[in-house]
Amino acid sequence: MSAVANKPYREHLRSGVDLQTNYPAYRAGFVSLALERNRRATPFVDEARKLKAAASRAKSTGDLLQMKEIHNALLTAAGVSDKASRHLEQSNKIEAIAGLIANFLEPAGVDFVEELVFRFLLTRGDTLGGSMRNVGGVLAQRKLTRSIISCLNLAGTQYYWTDKKKTSWTEGASSVNDADIELNLYGLAWRNGKGNRTLIYNLTVPAVKNNIDMCLFDSFHEIYSGDIIRNPEKYIALGELKGGIDPAGADEHWKTARTALERIHKGFVSYTPATFFIGAAIEKKMAGEIWELFEDGTISNAANLTNEDQVSSISMWLCSL
Repeated sequence: MSAVANKPYREHLRSGVDLQTNYPAYRAGFVSLALERNRRATPFVDEARKLKAAASRAKSTGDLLQMKEIHNALLTAAGVSDKASRHLEQSNKIEAIAGLIANFLEPAGVDFVEELVFRFLLTRGDTLGGSMRNVGGVLAQRKLTRSIISCLNLAGTQYYWTDKKKTSWTEGASSVNDADIELNLYGLAWRNGKGNRTLIYNLTVPAVKNNIDMCLFDSFHEIYSGDIIRNPEKYIALGELKGGIDPAGADEHWKTARTALERIHKGFVSYTPATFFIGAAIEKKMAGEIWELFEDGTISNAANLTNEDQVSSISMWLCSL
């Protein structure tokens, strides 16, 4: 028996054209990413200022090795990441700092402090770049989570949530007091007229043998366990959420999502959960393919993350399943 409702996408879509991301949405998405990049860069810039102030007390490059309070920053300037430094012996760290001083700071002469700060920011920039690679997905999850919580609040439905540490569940408060819980949220749970529901992000599904972005269970948080994950009939819906806004990477994100959705249909034999796709960058060809998958039942629902009405509609659908 299928959990797929009768064309729920028709609530907010008339054709594949409605799924396409328009130019204003792309522009707004890039602005959001730029703002997030600046927000994440702020601590690094502040560290660089503090490093410059501390290093300016050194009369020569040789004094830097004696300034233990900035050794971590010197390691960073030497190109050693925080993760890598945890695997180095103290002697290796001193060797890396000495190499930085001899090869780059001493040749800079009286400008060695500026050279130090530049190289510190260069490594920190790589760190920032790494953290930004998945920022689209993070922001997408936050946006969808906030939309689902809003739907539950509007319906007067009590919900529970758990953070990324997955250690406990907390009763959700009113919309006045639940600000920012989406920043670290891992799962939501509620009860509707059809039963208990638990939504979990980024879960490896045994029937598919792969990670799925969103899994909605016929279960409540109090009984959420490995046994439920292994029971195919406990899955109400499975979906892929792709928040990358760059149109150049849209096809690649869609290929990944489509493969995951097709694996769901192959992995679940006697029972097929509802399936859905939510994406920020949806190009014309993608939109056409999604519409075709509606027709053959591979996808139950879909929405463009940049369209508030579509996000609200698919959120209400998820809450009602």
